[in-house]
Amino acid sequence: MSVDLRTRTDGPRERLDAEIFFRETLADAIADHRDGIEPGLRFLTPRALTIEVDGAPWSLAWDDERVLVTPGARDGAAHVRLTREQLEDLVHDQTTFMGLWTAGTLEQTEGHVGHLNNWWLVLRAALDGKPIYTPGSVTFRDRDGRALDLRRSFRPDDDRAEMRHFLAEAGFLHITGLFTEEEMAQVSADMDAAAPTYAPDDGRSWWARTADGTNRLVRMQGFDHHSPTTAELLADRRYLDLGEIPGDGHQFGVKRTHNRIEALFKPLDVVAGVSDIPWHKDCSLGRHSYECCGVTVGISVTGADQVSGQLRVLAGTHRALVWAGMRQPRLDLPDVPLPTSTGDVTVHLSCTQHMAQAPTERERRVMYTGFSLPAPDPLAAAEARARLGAVRENAPVAAAARGMHA
Repeated sequence: MSVDLRTRTDGPRERLDAEIFFRETLADAIADHRDGIEPGLRFLTPRALTIEVDGAPWSLAWDDERVLVTPGARDGAAHVRLTREQLEDLVHDQTTFMGLWTAGTLEQTEGHVGHLNNWWLVLRAALDGKPIYTPGSVTFRDRDGRALDLRRSFRPDDDRAEMRHFLAEAGFLHITGLFTEEEMAQVSADMDAAAPTYAPDDGRSWWARTADGTNRLVRMQGFDHHSPTTAELLADRRYLDLGEIPGDGHQFGVKRTHNRIEALFKPLDVVAGVSDIPWHKDCSLGRHSYECCGVTVGISVTGADQVSGQLRVLAGTHRALVWAGMRQPRLDLPDVPLPTSTGDVTVHLSCTQHMAQAPTERERRVMYTGFSLPAPDPLAAAEARARLGAVRENAPVAAAARGMHA
């Protein structure tokens, strides 16, 4: 199964008229995709939402039977104010409510961002033809149809077809012993040597404050420029072959030429700043339909477990229309910890929801890098858009068409 989920390409777009969008475009799309929307809303039971666009309010509500799209504000609804440009970016998947919230540009006057996330699911289901996740709608099977062991780890020389299937089903991989302890010891020494060359507000590092008041360096961008060992590893077939696992032509270093790899310190007792990122998809800020799925690779410079900052993933979230940022309440997809030893790697798709646990007993060191999809094939993108258009025009075949985007 391909993990290339792109259905949009960048380019000129028509100016959006908010009234036409709510009254006609959105209302019609919701009606066309009701089979993929209404079961999800029965599970979510969303609070009504008023979206005020440049002073003109429209309301979305669920009455236990259907979605109501009506002009004007609604009593008791969550309320958000958007500009026309922000609404346009939401519609075209250039941003999300989480993206606006993270950027500090979200003006929500009533309710909380979770209320917006529920209606973001409706927006995406209606416009993109993918059903809202309901409990049990994502299952995990191996190539023989048996239940997939989500705690499985792979060795570097294991069958790549097995790895590809596991990654497509679960959204992640754990590969043991890809690099040696000696290589990781040298990388760790290079991290210590490089740290003094970074400074707060230099635009290429992240910092956090610990409970004792110390300002700690937690992320060094462009680390391969400071570590010859790391630069050699990035040119090594052991690493480059990871990009071939999905089978979609993923490429290394194309999008992040000046920041191909980041080295992270994971200190104890962080009280301020961003060090251990909570549950999110890498596309949670927007552009899922333009870029996903990319592949993120974590290289364990030191081992990680439940007391030293391990990675955790929600299996199958790359195949499910769920909240992209923040963990969705009552989500039943498996929460899988990924403990690692020195030299292990983790691989996860950009749409797989994941988080980094805060270390409680031992600090951790890790590097993050990855692979991006090749430039989109204009013909393939046109075919994807055509499939999406067919779904919108022919509701009875919606289920089959949605399977193409799973």
